[in-house]
Amino acid sequence: MQKVLWSEAALLPTGWASNVRVTVKDGLISSVQSDISDAAGAERAGVVVPGLCNVHSHSFQRGMAGLAEVRGPSDDDFWTWRAWMYRFLDRLGPEEIEAVAAQAFMEMLESGFTRVGEFHYLHHAPDGHPYDNPAETAERICAAAAQVGIGLTLLPTFYAHGGFGGAPPTAGQRRFINDVDGFLDLVERSRSPVAALTGGVVGLSPHSLRAVTPVELARLLQAAPEGPIHIHAAEQVREVQDCLAWSGRRPVAWLLDHAEVDARWCLIHATHVDDDELVRLARTCAVAGLCPITEANLGDGVFPAKAFANAGGRFGVGTDSNVLIDAAGELRTLEYSQRLALRSRNVLAGPLNPSAGATLFKAALDGGGQAMGVATGIAVGASADFLELDRTAAALASRGQDALLDGWLFAGRFREIKTVWRAGVRVVEGRRHIHRDQVERRYAKALERLVA
Repeated sequence: MQKVLWSEAALLPTGWASNVRVTVKDGLISSVQSDISDAAGAERAGVVVPGLCNVHSHSFQRGMAGLAEVRGPSDDDFWTWRAWMYRFLDRLGPEEIEAVAAQAFMEMLESGFTRVGEFHYLHHAPDGHPYDNPAETAERICAAAAQVGIGLTLLPTFYAHGGFGGAPPTAGQRRFINDVDGFLDLVERSRSPVAALTGGVVGLSPHSLRAVTPVELARLLQAAPEGPIHIHAAEQVREVQDCLAWSGRRPVAWLLDHAEVDARWCLIHATHVDDDELVRLARTCAVAGLCPITEANLGDGVFPAKAFANAGGRFGVGTDSNVLIDAAGELRTLEYSQRLALRSRNVLAGPLNPSAGATLFKAALDGGGQAMGVATGIAVGASADFLELDRTAAALASRGQDALLDGWLFAGRFREIKTVWRAGVRVVEGRRHIHRDQVERRYAKALERLVA
C-alpha cells in the first residue's frame, strides 16, 4: 500500500526543508523529495517533524498516577513509592492491564511519542502463578498497542531476586519472578504477537543487578545475540551503596567490567554515575535512558547530562512510571534539571546549534531510535512516523524552523501537535486520538475496579 504526504516544511536529517514530498509504502518511507511544489494526490500538512521514541515505560503504572502523592509517617523516597506500586499491581488482571496500557499509549501518541519501549515485568497472576498462557500479559500489551496504533518495542523483563547477590524475592515481587528457562520461553511466546504489529520489535531487559545474578545475566545475553538490551542501573543512592557492599563496584562500573556493553544497550536512569563511569559509558555508544519527570517525581536525583554529552554520550527519554505523559515535558525537565544543577541556561544546546529545543529533540530522536532498535527520522527506510505542528498555537506563533521546537518544548505541551501519523496512518487528528472516546471509557471502567 502506497501513499504520499506533502508538507510545507519538514525537519529532515540534513535540516529543515521546504515543500517536502514523502512517499510511504507499507508503513515505511520509500522516498523523500524537497522543493516539490506539486502536492497533487498527496495528503497535505503544514510543518512536520519526526515522531519521538519513548525508551522506557511501565504502562500499568499509568493507572496509579497521582495515588502515591500522600506523605507517609517517615521520609518518602523511591522505596516508599515502590510499596505503593506493589499494592496497586495486585489488583490488576489481564483486562485491566490492557485497558490501562491502551490509555497510556494513546496519551503518548497525542504528546508526540510514536513508539514505546515497554519494560514489561508484570508477567503472572496476582498470586504469583503463571497464567495458562505464560505470555498472557505480553499479548495484552500488544493488543493495546494495536488498538491505538503506536509502535512497540516489547522488552520482556527478567526478574528473579529481591536484592544483590541472589537475595530471595519479596511477596510484593511475586508477579515478576521467573527462572531463566521459564523467562526465555516467555520471550519466545511473545514474538508472534509482536510480529503481528507493524514494525514490532522484541528486545530483552534484565531488570537490574538487584534482580539478576551474574550467572543468570550471562545466560540471558548468550540467548539474545541481537536486538535491544535494557537494564535499570544506578537509579538510587541506596542501590549504589548496596552494589558496592555486594561487589566492591558501583552498578554501572560492574556492568562495564562484566558485560559487553555496546550500542545495543540502554542503561535506564544511570543517575548516580561517577566521572569514570560516565566517560566509559559514553565510549561504549550505549544509550542512557533518561526519565526526567519520573526521576523528579521520585526524588531520584539528576543525571549529569551536560558532562555526558560533552563526552560524546547518547541519550533517549522515557516516561517510566507514566505519572505524567508528555514528550515535550520530558525534554524540558531534562534541560531544566541541568540548569538548576549548574545554575546556567541553555545547558544542552550544542556549539553547532544554539537552539536548546532543536539540540534536545534531535539527540532524543537519534538516541531513542537506537535504543528501540529502529531507524528514525524522515528518511528512506524509517517508519513513516510524523508529527504536524500547529503554527496557529500560541507557543508557535510567528516562529519557524528551530524556533518552532523551542516554542513547543519550552512554551507548549499538547496543543502544538495537530496531527500524528504512525506508519503512515493518521492516529491523531485535531489533537485527539481517533479512538480516544472508546479507550477512555474502557480505562474509566478499569479504574472503577482498581481504585475502589
